Amino acid sequence: MAAWTRAVAAAGALAVVLTAAGCDGGSSKADGKGGGSSASGSASGSGGGSGGEDEKTTYRLGEESPEVESDMQASKDARYTLTPLRVKTGTKADMDGSGLKKDDKDGPKVPVYVWAKVTHKSGTPMEIGDMDGDLAVRTDKGTRTRALIVLLGEAKWPDCPAPDTEKKLAPGQSAEICKAFLVPEGEKAAAVEVTRGFYKKPLEWPAAG
Repeated sequence: MAAWTRAVAAAGALAVVLTAAGCDGGSSKADGKGGGSSASGSASGSGGGSGGEDEKTTYRLGEESPEVESDMQASKDARYTLTPLRVKTGTKADMDGSGLKKDDKDGPKVPVYVWAKVTHKSGTPMEIGDMDGDLAVRTDKGTRTRALIVLLGEAKWPDCPAPDTEKKLAPGQSAEICKAFLVPEGEKAAAVEVTRGFYKKPLEWPAAG
């Protein structure tokens, strides 16, 4: 597991961002406020299974997903939808200005930004961060990764403020958020994916769509 660190002024503490490289894509609870977003790392996608032959799994950016069931214990009966709105691959300059410093052994990374709308449809009120474990980015080289988790401090990204992942949505409420992902430098975002466990094909929104 690679550690990303950022020196915090005055206190001299470290802001740590973790990447779960090589991990299977299970659901992960988002970090709290500040710079937190979801767990990061490789996403396993659909595993060996798939949905029905006629099931729609590819959407255009701006199209709403079917309802997804929360797999977080606190909101396990909640159902919500995700609508990826815009995807942008960032630059080395964005990475340099983020305040994060990467271990050399893990190789250079660049951010990918995903702007999305999450809408709570029914069930127990859920935190915005409850959907983080289902959202992934796939690159043009086939790399799949989940969003960052910032344990301490903040990472700063152009036009992509960290969402309040602990904000709760009741049925009928929605929120527009931006999530940052890290991918190997030289790769570009090919699609946003919503994983659905090991037995269903993930939903996807091509980045150029």
